[in-house]
Amino acid sequence: MTADAITRLFLVRHGPTHAKSMVGWSDLPADLSDTAALDRLHGYLPPEALVVSSDLSRARDTATAIGRDRQRLKDHPDLREIHFGAWELRSWSEIDAEDPDRIRAYWETPGDVTPPGGESWNQVCARVNGAINGLIDTHRGRNLIVVGHFGQILTQIQRAERLTAEEAFSHRIDNLSVTELTHQGTDWEQGWGCGKINHIS
Repeated sequence: MTADAITRLFLVRHGPTHAKSMVGWSDLPADLSDTAALDRLHGYLPPEALVVSSDLSRARDTATAIGRDRQRLKDHPDLREIHFGAWELRSWSEIDAEDPDRIRAYWETPGDVTPPGGESWNQVCARVNGAINGLIDTHRGRNLIVVGHFGQILTQIQRAERLTAEEAFSHRIDNLSVTELTHQGTDWEQGWGCGKINHIS
């Protein structure tokens, strides 16, 4: 395909974990018992699309449940959720009692603030952007179903819509929702289009 070919991304958030804490790199399973919702999502997505997911099981298993007979690409570890480090699997209130300034800065003014042992928002963006750029370069002009996570999806909305991190975080991304983006050309700062965000089929 030429560089002018349009690549369409269908960013799907994994099924729910029902966790009430910060779940980043912990490998919690997804609840995929809502087979009707999975069937609707399967039917909504382009039948010829390639499917790729994060290597965490909640994304992998969701990709399997909706991908079915579509071609599957190798799981990609750089499509993981935010790495919360020492905050992993802990609640906001618990961390807020210990380190209120840092956790409030992390979520309210995301950028270079880093959880202990984790990654900043800017680091998440760089990691995921690199993975998505590689997928587009390799499969230019195709439809790509990318099954992943809340933070991972927000990184792509931020750059496609040229938002600040704070503006990106204002978006709601529900489990089993679809966010649709396009990219054309070789300029990663330009060429983006944004369609539906947080679409529930």
